[in-house]
Amino acid sequence: MKGAKDMTRGNPFALLFGFAFSLMIGNVFQQLYTFVDTMIVGKYLGVTALAALGATEWLVFVMFGCVQGITQGFSISMAGRFGSHDEKGLKEDMGGSICLCLMLGIFFTVVGLTLCKPVLQLLHTPQDTMEMAQIYLRTLYGGVCISFCYNMLAAFLRAAGDSRTPLIAVSLAAVCNIILDFLFVVIFQLGVFGAAFATLLSQLFSAGYCLWAVRAGGFGMPGRGDLRIRPERLWRLLKLGIPMGLQNVITGFGGVAVQSVINSFGTVFVAGFTAANKLYGLLETAAVSYSYAVVSYTGQNAGAGDYGRVRRGLGAACVLGLVTSGVMSFVMLTFGRPILACFLSGEERILAETLEIGCAFLRILAAFFWLLYLLYIIRACVQGMGNTVLPMCSSFLQLAMRVGCAFLLTKKIGRAGVFWGEVWAWILADVFLSLCLLWVYRRQSVMREDN
Repeated sequence: MKGAKDMTRGNPFALLFGFAFSLMIGNVFQQLYTFVDTMIVGKYLGVTALAALGATEWLVFVMFGCVQGITQGFSISMAGRFGSHDEKGLKEDMGGSICLCLMLGIFFTVVGLTLCKPVLQLLHTPQDTMEMAQIYLRTLYGGVCISFCYNMLAAFLRAAGDSRTPLIAVSLAAVCNIILDFLFVVIFQLGVFGAAFATLLSQLFSAGYCLWAVRAGGFGMPGRGDLRIRPERLWRLLKLGIPMGLQNVITGFGGVAVQSVINSFGTVFVAGFTAANKLYGLLETAAVSYSYAVVSYTGQNAGAGDYGRVRRGLGAACVLGLVTSGVMSFVMLTFGRPILACFLSGEERILAETLEIGCAFLRILAAFFWLLYLLYIIRACVQGMGNTVLPMCSSFLQLAMRVGCAFLLTKKIGRAGVFWGEVWAWILADVFLSLCLLWVYRRQSVMREDN
């Protein structure tokens, strides 16, 4: 397949960096979807509209994080097939993934549209933001099938070692999103609906490009027989995809619970936290890129049975992660305030208070950002070796820590307890996943020796 890369050969450091770098640029552009939405909404529609987007942030993550997790789980099986040069099995996995994405896309759309308003009410969303939050969330939830389509195609390309095509797709989509944001929000004045609709159209464009690339890439598409519903094949894919989807859902539910506490602190705090979270999400994209690279690398090498190479790749990824996290922390501390100011407009006193809230969050994140990068890398290595259940369990620990700090620590130290909950969630997950990695690696090595 054109653009595919065999990661069972070559220098692990160079392979991982080269693969992740393309994804990194692509993820930066993908973050621009919400980054630009937030910036334009904050500047042209005001603090209340920005707070409406902030009130929906974790609910958006729950839905679309689940979609990303499920499709990434499917890619683990495909990466193993690619690493072992099993073309027939790879086409079967592609066909099964298409069937599952169609069924799950319809189901998620119905559930999301039905529960949208009750969940916003349950989270104590401020009344002045409720209507706009519903419009924004329902528009995005209506496009879940588009998200499944794009993520499925991108997951297949990454499994085959192709990070260039997703980069091009998401870069073009980001440019499209920026243009449509100005068109719908600024010129046509469609409000938050325009911002959400621009995101959906951009992702549809991205999915179309990935489909064209797969069809034109010289690798056969799944045939009619591969698209037949075979329970045993679908179940095998679901056993990998569902835990990874649930992992993001669990993380999202923790965020939703924390959001209910954040909402209780008022619109100004929600706006400041939202602006800081957007920058946090943008600087987190490198960690996400490394995790995708490690999953593909580990999946291919585990499929080939070379666990010594898996270990060397993990070491290289950790070095890359620590260096990159240091750069991102520097960006937060040095440029955080002027970047946050780009999101905000309004009365000077309120603007200053909102900025201080966002900067306080960034200072805490910057000191411990390296923990987040190690978390992504270690978790991806465990997943790439075929165990997606233990990483899902780590999400329960993160959920408990975030929620516990939001509800209990805030009573002791005030609103900063929300910020510290993020850091303690990273620490607990890092310890747990490190122990899981040792267990999974030793188990796989023993099984290989027995065979």
